[in-house]
Amino acid sequence: MKLSFLRRKTNSFLKRNKAIRASLPYKQAVSVGIIFTVEDKLKHDEVKEFVRHLEHDGKMVKVISFLPKNKDNYEFMFDFFTENDLSFWGNINSAGALQFAETPFDFLYYLDTTPNPLIMNLLAQSKAKCRVGKFWDNSQAFFELMIESKNGHKGLIETMYRYTKALR
Repeated sequence: MKLSFLRRKTNSFLKRNKAIRASLPYKQAVSVGIIFTVEDKLKHDEVKEFVRHLEHDGKMVKVISFLPKNKDNYEFMFDFFTENDLSFWGNINSAGALQFAETPFDFLYYLDTTPNPLIMNLLAQSKAKCRVGKFWDNSQAFFELMIESKNGHKGLIETMYRYTKALR
């Protein structure tokens, strides 16, 4: 039931969100957001490596993750939210997650290979200028740049980085 309400809220956010969208040259970008679902230690390490690349490029990076039940929050490095932050009516109640969605990042990377409804809701609310994510059917409204990748998380991250870095 919660997910049904969440989907309705997500569609509503997509229609009402009036954030200014634009893809600026990578060199001019200052703030970058990363959002992902915690899966395993390997993905966690790949995200950490991606953060290091972005910081090396002079970007200010903020990361938030969705922590599913029975998953470990490796190193407690990143802010996170859980399914417990979802109300019966489909509202996300995590102050950290909502603040993340309100941040006008120059680029916001979504690093999952399959869509997560809670993260898709935050993407619909997002004030980011350019949202970057994997290509899925019916996901065009969520992203300004979609990447087709069949090489797992690492391949997706590398392709996202390569394409956004090429923006001039």
